[in-house]
Amino acid sequence: MAKKNKPVQALIKLQIKAGKATPAPPVGPALGQHGVNIMEFCKAYNDKSKDKGDTVVPVEITVYKDRTFSFVLKTSPASILILQQLGLSSGSARPNTEIVGTLTRDQVTAIAREKMQDLNANDIEMAIRIIAGSARSMGVRVES
Repeated sequence: MAKKNKPVQALIKLQIKAGKATPAPPVGPALGQHGVNIMEFCKAYNDKSKDKGDTVVPVEITVYKDRTFSFVLKTSPASILILQQLGLSSGSARPNTEIVGTLTRDQVTAIAREKMQDLNANDIEMAIRIIAGSARSMGVRVES
């Protein structure tokens, strides 16, 4: 891993399944164009994310001028957490007319607490409103 005081060349954001990073797209091309050692990243990412199960884990990779890198794992996207909570494979094709499930206030609060560090919210109430909006846009009813 690289130190933070080096000049930054690029910031790359990817969404990869936990523990399943490979040199194939999207990882290989995204890192290869910046001269990063792809296998080194894949091994480090897989080691760091192996305990997250089979969920998609976003990662923010900072590439430095000397071709070293550092990365930060983020929490899974809200849509994936909502689908997992309901046991669904996808949201509604017509969200305003077709409801595919219902979340309770407690379920929304649990998702909001998990996502809080990655959300643009100052308190838990704002985070709950963000998650509830994401749920509604997927065709999921939110009980109040």
